[in-house]
Formats: sequence, C-alpha cells, structure tokens
Amino acid sequence: MNSMATNPPAALEFTLQVERCYAGLIRAAGHGPAAEPSLGGKLLYAGPLDAQASALLVAANIAGAATLAVSKEAAVGKQAIRDGVVDFLVTSLDEALRILKNEIRKRTTVAVCVAQDNEADFARLLLERGVLPDLLPPSSAPAPEFAAFLHQGARPVVAIHPDVSQVLLAWSVAAAPAQWLPKLDALAMDCLIENIGAPGPSHLGTWNSAHRWLRLAPRYLGRGSEGLRLLRCDEYTAARFRKKVQEQVEGREISVAVEIQTRCGEQFKISQFAPLTR
Repeated sequence: MNSMATNPPAALEFTLQVERCYAGLIRAAGHGPAAEPSLGGKLLYAGPLDAQASALLVAANIAGAATLAVSKEAAVGKQAIRDGVVDFLVTSLDEALRILKNEIRKRTTVAVCVAQDNEADFARLLLERGVLPDLLPPSSAPAPEFAAFLHQGARPVVAIHPDVSQVLLAWSVAAAPAQWLPKLDALAMDCLIENIGAPGPSHLGTWNSAHRWLRLAPRYLGRGSEGLRLLRCDEYTAARFRKKVQEQVEGREISVAVEIQTRCGEQFKISQFAPLTR
C-alpha cells in the first residue's frame, strides 16, 4: 500500500503538493459556504512547466480554472499531456489564447501549454497582447517577469499547509482500488456531512471544497496516485472515518484490507483493517 512514512513515495509527495495548492486556490475562489467553490472563468498563468508548475496545474484543474504554461522542451509538454496535466500543447501564443478565451467564456476547466524556446520572454509576450492573468504561481520572491502582472492586480496563489487543528487523512486498499476506493470516498464524505451538524462553527464550506477535491482529484492526479486518497479534515471526521471503516471491514461490507494513515502536526498513526477470516 501507499504510505505516509517519513520518506514518502513520489506519488504521495506530489499529491500533498497538489492538495496544498488546491487549498490556496479554493481560498482565492472566495465563494460563500453554500456553493461548491470553483475558479471557472479565471486564468492562472503557471509559468515554465516544471515539477512545481505541474502540481499547480493539477490543483487548478481540480479547482476549475483555465491555466496557461510554457515549456522550451516539447517533450515535457507531451509528457504532461500523457499524464493528464495538460489538455492542449500548442506552438504559438495565438493558438493558446483562442483556446483559453473560448473556455474562459464558458467557465470550463482547461490547461494549455505553449512550446516556446524562450520561456523568460513569454511573460513579455502576454503583456504585449494585453493578457492579464488572475492568478500566478506561489512564491516567496515573485519572479521579475511577474511584477507587471502583480502591479495590475494579479494575485499569487498561496499554498496552504494544514494548521495545528487539521488532520491529513489518507487511505488505500490492498486490491481492486477502482471498486473499493469510491466506496471509501463516499464514507469519508458521509463523515464530513455528520460534522456539519457537530458543535462549533458551520463546516459547510469545508464540506463543499472537500467534496470537489474527492470527486475530481482522482481524475487529474493520474495513474501514479490512483491507489491513494488524501483528505484534509478535522480530528472528529478522521476518527469517525476510521471507526466506520473498521466496522465495515470487520462486517465484510468492505471485503478488502484497508490502510488508513493520519498525520496531525508531529503525530502520525497508521491503522490497518482486514476482513475477518471465517
């Protein structure tokens, strides 16, 4: 199974990066708690297509944005297409803008990469064409070519790590993930729904963003993370989920071994449940 160990596998580390970027994008969406958050109609310029930009693109796909990236190596863009990170690889800004304008108008999700030798010059081309992204990559020291965008109102995405009251909850199964993970996903959402009525402030906004994450993340994270689910939640939800999974595995409603990992600050726990033999 996948594991949240001290040295996590590449798939888990990538999923964690995507989840942090997703949390930042959802904050940027600014929707009220009654609606599922979406960045439909917003343009994110991710810059050069490196590992960090790939995680941001996946998060933006999950959040519903239109995204533009650039790569001096066509092979990198082609791999991003195969990984499902990018929808279109084009050779000119004009072609990219035609796609983006149409999808932004419809408020639909799309990711476009332009293959261009001079990546550093690409931001200047955007400015000359009057293209103003709504969002830029997270950075403690914004790249110089982003300064004009920031001056005109673009905002950098702030990758958000869990706070001390939040739990990173992950689950995986020993076999048949396509059959069993959707059932576990639904169980996790049921636990979040229960928490909406729990004492304290309303958790409806959290439920809506979590619902979007669990619904769309498997589609965009790709084959490397297909056997793993990850969710940011509170301790109540994590405990309820662990208890319900144990009950359903022991009752053979779930007839596959399940591993659940939780991390809250420095505290880390792995729980494994296997169907009882008869």
